[in-house]
Amino acid sequence: MKAIRIITRGIRDALKSVIRNFSLSTAAITCSSITLILVAVAMTISYNINNITKDLEKELSIVVYMKDTTTEEQINEFKNKLETMKSENVEDYTFKSKEEWKLEMKNYSDTFSTALDYLDTNPLLNSFTVIVKDANHLKDTTEEIKKIDYVESADYGEGMAENLVKAFDVIGKITILLVVALVLITAFLIGNTIKLTIFSRRNEIEIMRLVGASNISIRLPFLFEGLFLGILGSIIPVLVTIYGYVLLYDHFNGYLFTHIIRLTEPFNFILYVALLLLVLGAVIGMLGSYRAVRKYLKI
Repeated sequence: MKAIRIITRGIRDALKSVIRNFSLSTAAITCSSITLILVAVAMTISYNINNITKDLEKELSIVVYMKDTTTEEQINEFKNKLETMKSENVEDYTFKSKEEWKLEMKNYSDTFSTALDYLDTNPLLNSFTVIVKDANHLKDTTEEIKKIDYVESADYGEGMAENLVKAFDVIGKITILLVVALVLITAFLIGNTIKLTIFSRRNEIEIMRLVGASNISIRLPFLFEGLFLGILGSIIPVLVTIYGYVLLYDHFNGYLFTHIIRLTEPFNFILYVALLLLVLGAVIGMLGSYRAVRKYLKI
């Protein structure tokens, strides 16, 4: 019962403090809202970049052309080789024969159809499209395939594919660092607001000490105050995140600038972000308060 009374009193005093120090509370809530909106933007960008990178990696493939003299037995041998490579970096592969290529090109254009009909032999080559598991080892897998005697060529868009994956990887890491930095800034702002509150109530705190109030009785209202400020500061970012992302997704029909860059579907992703913002606001508010109380209330 005593613990319940202490907690109830702490919540009551925290609410009174938020209302009594309205200007300081408003400043803390405003700063928290601004930084948490930036956190939400950074989190959304980071998550989407991560998904875009994964989608791009799935699209990255090695196009392998077999030599014109390659026999059916060698083609089957190469298929077996790819099957064994599935334990390394090969995810999947598809085979297209020279006859399938010829039929496809004839259907694509009348010019191609006339030219191919004119030729006595089929000049096209049998090919494989190889999907890899890890784009970072795309070059190594390609070089391994090139060593096979009956392979004419193996290409994966060298340079461009690697640079694209690296660019998205760097952007993803930057946004993660940005999220961490903004969380620390938010904790710092709330902590400083609590410090000002503590300084303005130093006489009250001294009286509480003199009448024998326990350390927890003095600390608890400030912790709850930080909690309330953090939660109140996260409400606007949560609303902005939910409605803003849904509007953005609908406006661009799920794609950003090009069909290569596909946005993550709003639900349930955006709800997780909103919940995380609420938790972040509450936690960093309490941590900021705890830091301020520990430093300035020498109890």
